[in-house]
Amino acid sequence: MQPDLHPVGSVDFPHVERAEGPVGQDAFGDFFAAHRSKLFGALAVLTGNRAEAEEIMQDSFIAVLERWERVATMDDPEAYLYRTAMNVFRQRLRRASVLLRKAVNVLPPDDALGLVELRDEATRALARLTPRERQAIVLTAYLGYSTDEAGRFLGIKGSTVRVLTTRARATLRSWAGETT
Repeated sequence: MQPDLHPVGSVDFPHVERAEGPVGQDAFGDFFAAHRSKLFGALAVLTGNRAEAEEIMQDSFIAVLERWERVATMDDPEAYLYRTAMNVFRQRLRRASVLLRKAVNVLPPDDALGLVELRDEATRALARLTPRERQAIVLTAYLGYSTDEAGRFLGIKGSTVRVLTTRARATLRSWAGETT
């Protein structure tokens, strides 16, 4: 049985004044509804953790909402959303890395929930990739974006995305060979 990757509940944005045209609350609500499930699914695969994915998604949409008047007029607001989400992911990863280095020998080796839950094969395989490789492979293989589109979302060249996905696939093939 595959878990439901869709966040629950509906969201209202009462602090955004209603306005006519592309920058009003209705437009942001439509944007949110159109992209939340897809972004959440991508982040769940990227992070391997539904709660983490939900937090990153919320932080990303809040950042977009705060700049909605400007974002709504962009050529590709979806690219801005994904780039924001990837930046939030990288910031959280860096912050966690710093905290972990500071707390060496203080943290338990694994959380209790992590010991109870079984990770599926795809999650273990993706964990062997660097964050940039994971981002590239999730955007291209999981979400089906072209390397140029993924590059726009990540703020890098399409050719760099191709290199990252090639490396990621090689790592995944190597890992698959070790587990057989």
